[in-house]
Order: sequence, then structure tokens, then C-alpha cells
Amino acid sequence: MKKENQFTCDCEVIHEDVVKRVRAVMPKDRDFYDLANLYKVFADKTRLRILWALSCDPLCVCDLAVLTGMTKSAISHQLKSLRLANFVKYEKQGKMVIYSLMDSHIKDIFENGFEHIKE
Repeated sequence: MKKENQFTCDCEVIHEDVVKRVRAVMPKDRDFYDLANLYKVFADKTRLRILWALSCDPLCVCDLAVLTGMTKSAISHQLKSLRLANFVKYEKQGKMVIYSLMDSHIKDIFENGFEHIKE
């Protein structure tokens, strides 16, 4: 067997019972599209750094700028993407805007990703 083909079936057998069972529970195409978009948010190092910081504590834009070494404008731009994806929420406190993670699911996804890359 050639090395490049060692992970490919060399047959034409269809396991109809398995295919039918999986097809019955397979999410709709729209769900896969939405999930792919969810993971696109994680595809940016700056957004990941912001999410990691917010997983520790709620922070204002100024704090996030200092932590990341970026401008407030650049952080605000990334926070907008995170808000639109429902990853973060904010609360105005006088002149400050405090950001935090939307819910524990975001932290779980984030922590699971770190756990996976450290395996």
C-alpha cells in the first residue's frame, strides 16, 4: 500500500445503517455555517488575548489596551467584533465601559481550546 493512500478506504462498501443513523441526527447546514462563524472569532490572536483577560476579570477598554500593548481604538474595534458575535457584554459606569464575557460557555470553549493544544 502506498503511504499517501494508507488513510483512504480501498473499497466501495456503504454502511447504510450507520449512514442513516448519523444523517438522522446531523445538524442542518445553517447550524454548521453558524458554528464555523463562531470559530472564526477565535481565529484572531488579539481577540483571544482579550477573551483570556476577560475570563479572569471584567475590564475596561483602557485596561485591555495596557494588557495587550495596543491602542484603545484597536481594542474597541476588536471588542465590537466580540460584541456582535455575542462573546462579550458591556456595562457603562460613568465614563468607563466595563467589558465581561457574555456567559460561561465562552470561557468553557476558550479553556477547552487551551486544554486541547497542551495535550
